[in-house]
Amino acid sequence: MYKITLIRGDGVGPEITAATLEILAATGIEFDWDEVIAGEEALQKCGNPLPENTLASIKKNGIALKGPLTTHVGKGFRSINVSLRQEFELYVNLRPVKSFKGIDCLFQDLDFVVVRENTEDLYSGVEHMVGQDAAESIKIITRKASERIARYAFEYALQSGRKKVTAIHKANIMKYSDGLFLESVKTIAKEYPSIEFNDLIVDNAAMQLVLNPYQFDIIVAPNLYGDILSDLSAGLIGGLGLTPGANIGDSVSIFEPVHGSAPDIAGKNLVNPTAMILSSVLMLRHLKEEEAAKRIENALAEVIGEGTHTTVDLGGKSSTIEMGRAIAAKVKNKNA
Repeated sequence: MYKITLIRGDGVGPEITAATLEILAATGIEFDWDEVIAGEEALQKCGNPLPENTLASIKKNGIALKGPLTTHVGKGFRSINVSLRQEFELYVNLRPVKSFKGIDCLFQDLDFVVVRENTEDLYSGVEHMVGQDAAESIKIITRKASERIARYAFEYALQSGRKKVTAIHKANIMKYSDGLFLESVKTIAKEYPSIEFNDLIVDNAAMQLVLNPYQFDIIVAPNLYGDILSDLSAGLIGGLGLTPGANIGDSVSIFEPVHGSAPDIAGKNLVNPTAMILSSVLMLRHLKEEEAAKRIENALAEVIGEGTHTTVDLGGKSSTIEMGRAIAAKVKNKNA
């Protein structure tokens, strides 16, 4: 039995979490869910969007499955996701990009991964006002963090059978910060001669992703570029509703969908649960439950391909929970 922290999240979070839990139960694997709160609900109940007991649960269990949390733009509390990444040194943000048959998107048969450094860069939050009319943000890049994320990317390539790693940077302009990132990745690349390595300037990488994304296998990038390019990549396969995410550290890992909390459709049981389901697949793989992960992945692909039990955004007429139950039924049948 696996003891796992569960955060249902804000907005549509509880709906996609309910569908995902039903699918996970269909695998036959036993989970002991340690349910805690964060985000808007925690702010209302505790006056803190990230209560101490939530942090304690994640630290104790080492693994969390989390729905989306609301981050207010330009005001209020700092991003809870950023706080969690820094609190637990979740230095890897893993974003697989894989297309589904049955989805009307820009590219079919697409399959690559964005590995994003998750703890520093401009997301360190070191910023201040200079008088009333100027603001400064400090971009922090360290050799330690850059080599660490590079090593993860190359090790992931070996473990997953991928053949190529592409480093993204702007070292032609930011010669010290991005120059250090590129130098660090090149240093680690020499230790993995069986993996092809190249690098691209970030603006060129954005264009190449739109022109020919099939050239990419693993992209490794600093925090800001990785964030932007992973969202661009999601657009190539149909959007953030199809894109899972994992935040991985040495002792704690948190699995969550990439999309926001969508408060405008919360409670209507309309939201597509795919990203949350695929995030649970990443969690299963982290737990070395590959067979169960593959069953869910295949069942999801079948339901999307058939199109009869999908949500409106995927061309169907089903509710969130109906789509989840259709997937769960296939997972159970594959388990029989």
